[in-house]
Amino acid sequence: MELKWSGYGRVNWTATLATLTGVLLLCGCDKPQGPADGPRPASEVVVMTVATQRVALTTELPGRTSSYLVSEIRPQVSGLIQRRLFTEGADVKVGDVLYQIDPAPFQAAYDSALANLDAAKKAAERARAALGAGIANVARQQATVALAKTDFQRAEDLLKDKAVSTSERDHAATGLDVAEATLRAAEAEVESDRAGIAAAEAAISQSQAAVESARINLGYTKIVAPISGRIGRSNVTDGAIVTAYQPLALATIQQLDPIYVDVTQSTADLARLRTRIEKGHLQEGGTDQNNVKLLMDGGTMYSLDGTLGFRDVTVDPTTGSVILRIVAPNPEGILLPGMFIRAVVEEGIVDQAILIPQQAVTHDPKGNPVAMVVNADSKAEPRPLAVERAIGDQWLVTSGLAVGDRVMVEGLQKARPGSQVRALPLEEKKDTASPGNTPQPAPESN
Repeated sequence: MELKWSGYGRVNWTATLATLTGVLLLCGCDKPQGPADGPRPASEVVVMTVATQRVALTTELPGRTSSYLVSEIRPQVSGLIQRRLFTEGADVKVGDVLYQIDPAPFQAAYDSALANLDAAKKAAERARAALGAGIANVARQQATVALAKTDFQRAEDLLKDKAVSTSERDHAATGLDVAEATLRAAEAEVESDRAGIAAAEAAISQSQAAVESARINLGYTKIVAPISGRIGRSNVTDGAIVTAYQPLALATIQQLDPIYVDVTQSTADLARLRTRIEKGHLQEGGTDQNNVKLLMDGGTMYSLDGTLGFRDVTVDPTTGSVILRIVAPNPEGILLPGMFIRAVVEEGIVDQAILIPQQAVTHDPKGNPVAMVVNADSKAEPRPLAVERAIGDQWLVTSGLAVGDRVMVEGLQKARPGSQVRALPLEEKKDTASPGNTPQPAPESN
């Protein structure tokens, strides 16, 4: 069946459309006004009040550990290694015997030197005895000469009185000459005996030196530890032939407690610190400044603090840095030579330091740090800053803020420069966020 629109139906449909259009227009007129049509409400931000505090400035410097003492063991005499008397990798003490060199040839040399010394001493005794006999002989010859002189003088006097003949006087003169010649020979023999004694004493000294040298060499057949520490692997085995002071070390001992930590610091940093101290921006930290904390590879804090020993006076021309040597206790042997370490060295103390959280600092289009503060009119105000370094999760501010300034730490994205804000102190927000102050939800009604 075909349906046809009657005139009456067309009139009723048109009226219905007009009615719906009017209703929609009325609903549009009753739409509530948006925020752009009235004053914008103040944004809520969290602020902290700037205050100064005493801060110790530190810097992390890279470095490596090195042994406190290192001793390369080398033989001082040549010979055959009979035995190795230590365990590789063990701790040894001063005086422990490490190697035994065959002592037989050195013992023979020592015995020979002792025999030579004994012979030299006996020769010296014979020379002294001969000297004594010679001195006695000289005394006798001096008496003989004195008697011959008396006989000669008597013969001279008797010859004047014609009591003796000339031949008798000449005989007395001959006796005097013989006595004087014998005296001179005895005196020469005494001088020879004295020279013999001097030579014997020199031989004794040489023999004593030879004995001492042989004794020392015999002692060197026992190679002992010169320091206490941990010994590494042995480069020779039993039966090896070694030579005195050879280039290859038999083994190496390293003292690991305490241990050195050598770190590098640039000369530019040293100059900057010196300038800040001279201007009074930084104060020396006293004896505590010598205490150094150590960070092991991976960021683990070493349990014991080290002590700053010295700064080297020589600058490395390739890196422009100097060496800082730190002495660290190592009773458990945790630190080993060659390990990478970061040393936290205290530079000094800032008495009136200003620290603000890092999230409170943004950057302008030029990259300069900026903080938003709430001024006396409760409006947001950008404040250019000068920051020196990060300390934990805070920035150390050197200029741009003053004590009492209220710095925004939360809600920065809500505040525009010059806009009205409602500041909530950071302390109150922490109290509100604490578990004891968290509001409990109301029970649901049935």
